[in-house]
Order: sequence, then structure tokens, then C-alpha cells
Amino acid sequence: MEEHKKRLGALMRLSWEVQRRKGTTRARSLTAAWAIMVNEDITIGHLVRKHSRSYYANKVQPSELALFNL
Repeated sequence: MEEHKKRLGALMRLSWEVQRRKGTTRARSLTAAWAIMVNEDITIGHLVRKHSRSYYANKVQPSELALFNL
């Protein structure tokens, strides 16, 4: 149950940040925050590939990273 509360808290904080920065409605910012959290692994994989160079190996593996420390 504690894990559920942590994830819900992170979701709410992220949605508030989206709402403030983008000036969207509460429903739209909550939907955006939920999509970010659900697709966390895809986002991390994309960022690792984007910021990696072909002439040196990655220092971290995408599976070792997380957007949210829950």
C-alpha cells in the first residue's frame, strides 16, 4: 500500500508541475503526467540513445536508470 501512495504522490506532483509550466487544465496535466509515468522506460531508453555517441560505450544501462525514485 505504501508503494501505491508514493506513486500517487509522484503523479500528483508531476501533474501540478505540468499544469503550472504549461498552463493546462487539471485534467489535461494529470493525463500528461500519467502518460509520462507509464512510459518511463521508453523515455529513458530514448534519452540514453539520444545522448550516447557511437565512439564510446554507454557508462550506464537504461535498465539501471529511473525518472522517479520510488
